[in-house]
Amino acid sequence: MSGQPSGQAETSSGDAQQHHNTTSGDDSGAQPGVGAEQHGPWPGQHPQGQDQATDAFQPVGSEPTEQATPPTEQVTPPTQHVTPVDDAPTIVGAMPVPPPEPSGFGGPAGPGGPHGPGHYAGQLPGQYPPAGPYGGPAGASGPGDPNQFATTAFTEPVAPPHQAGPGDEEGRSGRRKALLIAGAVMAALALTYLADLLVNWGDVPRGVTVAGVDVGGMSRTSAEQKLREELQPRFDDPIKITAGDVKTELNPTSAGLAVDWQGTLDQAGESSLNPIARLTSFWGTTEVGIVSETVPERLRNTVTRLVENELNHPKIEGDIKFEPTGSGDEVDAVAVMPRQGQQVTDVDAAIATIETGWLNDGGVQLDVTSKPVKTTEEGVRATLKQVAEPAVSAPITMEGDGATGVLTPKVIGKAFEFKPAKDGSLKPKVKRKTLREALEPQLASTEKEGRDAEIVFEGGEPTVKPSKVGRQINWKKSLKPYLDVIEQSDDRSLTAFYKETKPKTTTEEAENLGIKEVIGEFTTGGFADDSGINIRTVAAEVNGAIVKPGDTFSLNGYTGKRGKAEGYVEAGIIENGVPGSAVGGGISQFATTLYNAAYFAGLKDAGHQEHSYYISRYPMAREATVFMYPDGQSVIDIAFTNDAPTGVAIQTFWTPESVTVKIWGTKHYRVESKTGPKTNIKEAGTKKVKSDDCTPSGGIDGFTVTDTRILYDIDTGAEVRREERTATYNPKPEIVCTKKKDS
Repeated sequence: MSGQPSGQAETSSGDAQQHHNTTSGDDSGAQPGVGAEQHGPWPGQHPQGQDQATDAFQPVGSEPTEQATPPTEQVTPPTQHVTPVDDAPTIVGAMPVPPPEPSGFGGPAGPGGPHGPGHYAGQLPGQYPPAGPYGGPAGASGPGDPNQFATTAFTEPVAPPHQAGPGDEEGRSGRRKALLIAGAVMAALALTYLADLLVNWGDVPRGVTVAGVDVGGMSRTSAEQKLREELQPRFDDPIKITAGDVKTELNPTSAGLAVDWQGTLDQAGESSLNPIARLTSFWGTTEVGIVSETVPERLRNTVTRLVENELNHPKIEGDIKFEPTGSGDEVDAVAVMPRQGQQVTDVDAAIATIETGWLNDGGVQLDVTSKPVKTTEEGVRATLKQVAEPAVSAPITMEGDGATGVLTPKVIGKAFEFKPAKDGSLKPKVKRKTLREALEPQLASTEKEGRDAEIVFEGGEPTVKPSKVGRQINWKKSLKPYLDVIEQSDDRSLTAFYKETKPKTTTEEAENLGIKEVIGEFTTGGFADDSGINIRTVAAEVNGAIVKPGDTFSLNGYTGKRGKAEGYVEAGIIENGVPGSAVGGGISQFATTLYNAAYFAGLKDAGHQEHSYYISRYPMAREATVFMYPDGQSVIDIAFTNDAPTGVAIQTFWTPESVTVKIWGTKHYRVESKTGPKTNIKEAGTKKVKSDDCTPSGGIDGFTVTDTRILYDIDTGAEVRREERTATYNPKPEIVCTKKKDS
């Protein structure tokens, strides 16, 4: 008997993972109660007197036998309750469930396993639960019930409830100690917090600094006294201002700055009630700055001037300049270092920063917006050493045919232009025009001037003046090795290369142009003496000009700049409808004369503009004005196109009283002009001019008029086409002069 319970415990525990159902051939067997746990017999045992088949226990390593278990109708029999006696374990189904017992021998924590060596809780060694008829514990159906093993489920053994042992007592004791310690710490912190409140209530918070002066934890009176002692000496010191790359100073008195001591302490605040804030104040510092008393307008004006005159500056790209050394044409190459531009971001913010920080020991830092540059100081120095300094170290010569030109260091430096390169250095660019202007006079004797064929008028008839082929220096080719030569210390010379210049109009072309007769001419007069000088000058320039078939003649384009250097003088003009004077005045009369000559020659109008008001010495709707800026830029021009198959030449005649223009060529048309009546007439008013230089003049009515040009074929007399031109003239008011001294 003593061995069976022990074997049962070992088996049921070791085979807990094998769960099988054993089907009884007797459907009338009693079933355990709902939820009861049953354990089968020990290995190799079968209920005596029962014909049972079971696979509950298979030998280790054997193959399990597959069995089909037919559905069994489950009938729950009446449950028999067995009242436990004394300390006997409670039996549920086929497994004893021990009652709760204090931890001790044979308990869960005892030796030998979960319940000790084969004992149940609450039993002494050698004591066992009541046995059933097959050696197992008695079931709930009563001892020896043959049906108690009819259906057996092998499951994990049910662990008994945990019973407190000696270790649990120690855990509870440790927890009590931890709670006591925590409570003591909290109490100590609370007492410290209350003491801190009592000692520091109403004072400047700990960790507060004003302009770098630590006043944290002090009373307001003490804090103010300390601030006055340490900051008062700084009142007369200039304020250090830093803005980007600029460091300067500002006089606080001139700027109207002073300190509001009480306002500063109010800004510092009072001690916080927050325990965390009070705790962290032992380690941190807070700069609150000062509260200033200012004269706002004076401070703003002072800061604005400082920003505009010193703090803001444009960016300066790196460059190289050439400065004279004082000895003739020698120069030194000097680097201009790059400097990024900057601008104070916000003047109002700058004023606020100065107000709060002007007494800071380190001064005030103002925010700026930077404008970066493309070059670097290293890149500029590299270009200076590698290019600029070698370039002006000695003169450069150009050898021509029979003459030598010299480029001095001064000219070499003047011809340089430097631009930022991608690597931060400077890229040199040479102004070849500067070099050419210096060399041309020295090498002019080696060149031969070319000439176009011209039409000259000798004895009243046109004659061809032959063209000439020129020989000129090819400047592009001659200056190509220049950048290599300037880097050399020896053999600093260039060679002049020459090219032939063919005339635009050859002798043969001029002779074949068909220029043989006058095809159009016109004369005007009545100009002033000063205007007459300019008319004579421009007429001499245009005389002999040739216009090939298909080409267009432009007066401004042909003469170019008409200034004092070209022989023109100041004379009368019309500016904004009012008479005035300018260099080149009176040229409009020659323009009107040229326009009418081309008009009657049957040439195509390529653009012209009438005067703003009508001038009586010119035909209505058949006149023109011209204008250009002093630099020679054309503004108002007169032009015509030679649309004939033959060429034309212009001949001019000037006298002190008149100017005549003749167009020579081959006549193709007979031209008539018909001028219509004036329409939309507008009366002239009166305009008073207050000026000592005013010249009075009569008024001219404004009107609109149309001119019609009719072209007839010279051979057949048939009309070829009609061309209408309508001009509108503004009224010109009568000018009444009022002297300034009389007004």
